[in-house]
Amino acid sequence: MEPKDINFAGMPAMAISVVTKPAEFFRGMPKTGGFLEPLLFAVLMGFIAGIIQAVLGLTGLGYGGYGHGMMGGIGVIIILPVVIALFSFIFAAILYVIWKLMGSQENYETAYRCCAYLTALSPITSILGFIPYVGILLNMAIFAFYFSTASIHVHNLPSQKAWLVFGIIAVVFALLGISAEYQGRRMMYSDHHWRMMGEDTAGDFRKSTRDMEKSADEMRRQAERMTQEYEQQRRLQQQDDD
Repeated sequence: MEPKDINFAGMPAMAISVVTKPAEFFRGMPKTGGFLEPLLFAVLMGFIAGIIQAVLGLTGLGYGGYGHGMMGGIGVIIILPVVIALFSFIFAAILYVIWKLMGSQENYETAYRCCAYLTALSPITSILGFIPYVGILLNMAIFAFYFSTASIHVHNLPSQKAWLVFGIIAVVFALLGISAEYQGRRMMYSDHHWRMMGEDTAGDFRKSTRDMEKSADEMRRQAERMTQEYEQQRRLQQQDDD
């Protein structure tokens, strides 16, 4: 397919169809036609997801990510479409192997088209990803549902097998994701805790330094007074001797 033949204006409607009518979409999805159109569709979905993540990140939601502030938001808008484009080929290869093991007769191009068009979910999963823990569970449930639907209507696999395989995969990744988020949040809390302790220690040290300076000034003044008194007494003694 030539770039001039790609219907960019129809991509938003296609994304809505994938999300709202996945069974109907996958039954009518062309299994061939090249990689360019689905790739550009994935890039567009990545761009939209990047905007969503940037906006949510600027509001202070979530943790970690590509950085904070305006530059961090611009970074995620630029980086996320590239990441999705690159990983769409890798993820499609993994799915191709899984579907082959499940008994699919389709080729890699079909697997890639399924994977690329399912990036229509990325704006939704980007929003859900900002919900602690629950977002991971919801995203994995979405993963299981939509990939099972693609397995049934594109690869002609039994629904029970599709739900079993992708359900297990979703559970495993949900557990890994929750564990990783827990560790990440605990590290953030630990870093914050130690940073606050460091700031408190630095404040105590500065206060102690100021107290020591005050004490040293007081001791210096006392020494000067004692020296002056000694000099006065010495002069008085000399006058008495004279």
